[in-house]
Amino acid sequence: MKPSIRSRTPHDMDGCVEALAAVQRVDRYPVDWPADPARWLTPADLVSAWVALDDEGVVGHVGLSRIPLASLGPALAQAVGASGELVGAVTRLFVTPRGRGHGLARDLLATVRKDAAARGLPLVLDVSDEGQAAVALYERAGWRRVASARARWLNSAGEHALVHSYVSPDVQNGLHGR
Repeated sequence: MKPSIRSRTPHDMDGCVEALAAVQRVDRYPVDWPADPARWLTPADLVSAWVALDDEGVVGHVGLSRIPLASLGPALAQAVGASGELVGAVTRLFVTPRGRGHGLARDLLATVRKDAAARGLPLVLDVSDEGQAAVALYERAGWRRVASARARWLNSAGEHALVHSYVSPDVQNGLHGR
């Protein structure tokens, strides 16, 4: 049976942390294990989060954050072209090894896109160059890379991570509800 996706509840947090630990062991995402993983999964600017569940528990997660347009780099801000002060950002997207092969990352991404569109938020995301499977997913889904830059944090090789910034197909097509 294909896992289902629903809004995250406080009762899901232990399962989310266990799922994140499974991903971190295999993919090194996040590169450095957070001191408080539940808090890391719930950044201050988070407005919604969803989980993918199978019969055994959480196998995927994604969040939607609302961030100031002014916090984006110039190339990304120009690509968004929004007139408002806020944009949506995909955050904390992952699928456990057990959950892979069911299209969950694609479905979680579609879920956050739909919610951002309903809120009238143009949607962006950042991804480390080390996440080649994620990069491939975003590009297959029609996201457009608009900038790349070195981050302040270090990747698994101990170098400043190369981070790519993307805009959603909705932004490109003017469908984000400006």
